[in-house]
Parts: sequence; C-alpha cells; structure tokens
Amino acid sequence: MSEHRITPLTESGLLTALSVVLALMAVYLPVIGFLLVLFWPLPLVVLVVRHGLRWGILASLAAGILVGLLVEPLLSLRLVVAFAPAGLLLGWAFAKGWSGVRTFMLTLLAAIAGQAAAVGLLLWVTDVNPLAMQVDILQSSFDSSLQLYESMGMSGAELAKVREDIEQGMKMLNYLFPLVFILMGLFYAVVSYMAGGRILRRLGHNVPQFPPFCEWRLPQAFLYMFGFALVGLYWGGTREISWLYRLSLNANVLAIMAGLLQGIVLVHCLLSHYKVSLPLRIVLYVFLIMNPFLAQVTAMTGLIDMLFDYRRRFAARK
Repeated sequence: MSEHRITPLTESGLLTALSVVLALMAVYLPVIGFLLVLFWPLPLVVLVVRHGLRWGILASLAAGILVGLLVEPLLSLRLVVAFAPAGLLLGWAFAKGWSGVRTFMLTLLAAIAGQAAAVGLLLWVTDVNPLAMQVDILQSSFDSSLQLYESMGMSGAELAKVREDIEQGMKMLNYLFPLVFILMGLFYAVVSYMAGGRILRRLGHNVPQFPPFCEWRLPQAFLYMFGFALVGLYWGGTREISWLYRLSLNANVLAIMAGLLQGIVLVHCLLSHYKVSLPLRIVLYVFLIMNPFLAQVTAMTGLIDMLFDYRRRFAARK
C-alpha cells in the first residue's frame, strides 16, 4: 500500500520539476523559448493520465508557485492560466478514452479560453493590450521601411499608396483580434494533442487516433456561418454598425479557413485516388494555399462539399 501512495507523489515531483525547467528555458532562451512554452503542459498530461486529475492540478499549482518565485509572479500566473487548463483537460480526456475528435475539440476550447484569459489578465493588471502592442511594433517597423524607401528615391505617389495599403492592413488586423485567439488556441491544441499522444504511446498507453485525412468532414455550420457573415458584412458596412461588421468579418475569415481545409481534404482524396506521388501532392497543396485565386476557389469548393459531401456521392456511384 505504501508503494502505491509514494509512486504518484514521486512521479508528480519529477514531472513538476520538468515543468519548471521547461518554463525557465522558455523564459531565458530567446530563440526557441516560444516553442518550448508550448510543451510546458505535457508533463501535466502524462501525470493526469497516469494518476488522475487531482495530481495534475496540484502539480500545475506547484509549478506555478516555483516559477513565480524564480522568475516573476505575473509571468507565472499567465503561464498557468494560458496553458494549464488545456493540458489538464487533454490528459483527462485521454484517461477517459474519448474519441480523437472529441478530445481535440475539448482541448481546442480550453486552449482558446486559456489564451483569452491570459491576455485579459495582463490587460486587467497592467492596462496593456499585448496584441495592440504587437500591432504598434509592426506599424513602427513599416514606418521605418517607408522612410528607407523615401531615402532611396521612391516617388511620393508610390509612398502614399504603400502607406494607405499598410494602414488598411493594420485596421483589418485590429478587427481580427478575436480570430487571433482562435488561431493561437488551434496551434497550441494541435501541438499538445500530437506531442502528448506521441509521449503517451511511448509510455505504453492507448491513445485515441484521429480519423484518416481523407475522412475529415467539417460541420455544415461553417457554410451557414459564411452566409450569415456575408449578410452581416453588408449590414454592418452600409449601416455603420461597427460591432456587427467586426463580428461578421471574423466569422467570414474563419469560415473561409474551414472551407479551405475541407477543400484540401477533397483534393487530397482525388489525388490519392489517382495515385499521385507524395512530393508532387505537397507541391500542389502549397501552390493551392499560396495562390489567392486558387485558395478562394478551393475554399468555396470545400464549403459546398460540407453540404453535398462529394466523396460519399462518388463512393456510392462507384
């Protein structure tokens, strides 16, 4: 009995120490620190799967306190708020044996909420919006570049055109702040799910798998979101309803990104059916994404595929 009681405590201490080391490396290593912070909750995932959610919560609190003592309390609090919930829920879903899609969606929601809560915490404590600060840094870098172009002899008309385009881009970026949280949460959820699943499989645990890429089907809600977003953009733009325009713009971009993913899945199935080699397929995927016109056509095709499901129709006809 005593051995079973000591084992979770010992493993919890080791994994907590690993979390603290990862946090310190993320703070003091300027180049790879951004990537290391994404792996900070992985010890929590392993601990929750092996010993339960209670041990994971205690380990996250202990790691946060140690990082706060060694570095800075506010930084430690932001780290725990931003990354711990998704890591704990990912480990809990793995332990429950949920399906891959259900586990990933839970992790994605927790990651988005954690990123938004961390930014809100920083805004509440310091009255500084980090996203707006990044936009200001971009704006200052663009201003420096324009001054360089002016010194190189660029005409005033060309400078004015470039400046107008940059201002429009900065304005659009300010409108898309809500989408930034979704993309940050998506990136973190993908990294956590893939890395956490790989580590647990190495440790001998059964981890639910995602369905094959050819079988990915996004919900039809994205198609309806795209339609309502177009209406919202028209109403918000013509009647000068700012909040409606911003909300519709974020929904429109999100729906187009979902359609692009669905369209790439459709293209992947088509190329796999005709046995196109993998290097050539990768080149075609990159070309589809980088070309604006083809990306838009692929996104529209993917949105329509959510409704008609061409793959199922082709399979039934075959």
